[in-house]
Amino acid sequence: MIEEIYNYFIIETLYMWINLGVLPFWFILIFFPQSHICRFFVTSIFPFFLLSGAYLFILYKSYLIGYDFGGNFGLYLGLNELSRLFEDNLYLMILWTHFIAINLFIGGWIVKDAQKFSINKILLSLPLIITYLMGP
Repeated sequence: MIEEIYNYFIIETLYMWINLGVLPFWFILIFFPQSHICRFFVTSIFPFFLLSGAYLFILYKSYLIGYDFGGNFGLYLGLNELSRLFEDNLYLMILWTHFIAINLFIGGWIVKDAQKFSINKILLSLPLIITYLMGP
């Protein structure tokens, strides 16, 4: 059974599940920012445990196929090396998972600040949608 799960989660499938997996959190952040479920579930550390699990799985899968982690430091050598890194799907998935986690963290931060300063949820929805679509 574990082998079936491992074979199911190829990079494309993992990409789809990570993108679909954060949608409920963003839905709660945008439409129910003052709710208890948002306060204790979405703006807590729980979503980041899930994303870190996906991140570790990608790193483990990369390790198994012999990915050159030392080659990642080549991105500091110039734009050509950076563009070479973006050609690799595993590196792109590591970067995308990192971006999704940061984006969700910023969304939670916006909601926590809005709760602290008593900002209306209609006014809050615009920066949250912009953050979801464009990033922090």
